[in-house]
Amino acid sequence: MTMEKSETSVGNKEEQQYLDLVKRIIDEGETRQDRTSIGTKSIFAPPQLVFDLCNGVYPLLTTKRVFFKGVAEELLFFVKGQTDNKILKQKGVNIWNGNSSRSYLDKIGLVDRREDDLGPVYGFQWRHFGAKYSDSDADYTGQGYDQLQSIIDTIKKNPFDRRLILSAWNPSDLKLMVLPPCHMFAQFYVKYPATSDAQLDCQFYQRSCDMGLGVPFNIASYALLTILIAHVTGIKPGKLYYCMGDSHVYLNHIDPLLLQTQRTPNKFPKLRITRPVSDINDFEFSDFELDGYNPQEKIKMDMAV
Repeated sequence: MTMEKSETSVGNKEEQQYLDLVKRIIDEGETRQDRTSIGTKSIFAPPQLVFDLCNGVYPLLTTKRVFFKGVAEELLFFVKGQTDNKILKQKGVNIWNGNSSRSYLDKIGLVDRREDDLGPVYGFQWRHFGAKYSDSDADYTGQGYDQLQSIIDTIKKNPFDRRLILSAWNPSDLKLMVLPPCHMFAQFYVKYPATSDAQLDCQFYQRSCDMGLGVPFNIASYALLTILIAHVTGIKPGKLYYCMGDSHVYLNHIDPLLLQTQRTPNKFPKLRITRPVSDINDFEFSDFELDGYNPQEKIKMDMAV
């Protein structure tokens, strides 16, 4: 049964901040046209969302079921620098199918691109920034700048560095991507609280924020990325700070999201990494164990393409 929210009881204040923002956008947002022709209610630069990752807490939203396998497999796909959607489809993750179909590639002018080749999207920029992209079948080993490994190495050598930056926004490559990066920039920060061990914080910026489908994924994905980097550098996860640009609700998502905002969030689950991993390239989905994930009923929302 759907749990209704009382005025005096909020089960999870961190998830409630997301729900409150969704409701604000629906109530106050400007109606705007967009590239999908569906239309949105939108606001710009709302207050950042903050999530505490300490003690294994993992911000996987509970007021609807979030597809954790999809979150994790997509992130590992990015971490490995992969760009072939067939890899995700073989694992039962179909979130990129609409943006890599033959009809979609033809529509955006990539008529010579093989179906399922995403182009130099997130993972390519994270691991091979500046390399010349040919196709998803090529071997890019040693090409471009490996931002992700550089961050890991720098945390180990100089944790106070102010250049722990991960950028997916490469203007010269945008025309080759099936979709320009939405979450585009992250900065990591190692802090040393007086009463606990070193912790890794992450602040990330997203230019385009689909509150219904994208944002729950993005929260979980950057939380997981922070957890993985903390694990391989031998420190603990700290906090996740989510900075948003164009924050919008698609018009065909309003009713489903209004239903979701009436639900009382449950506690976030905890995430455990089941074996020691020293190289971020070596993580597999089987290394992750969720404990206490108690989501409410699924809410169907169609993806805008």
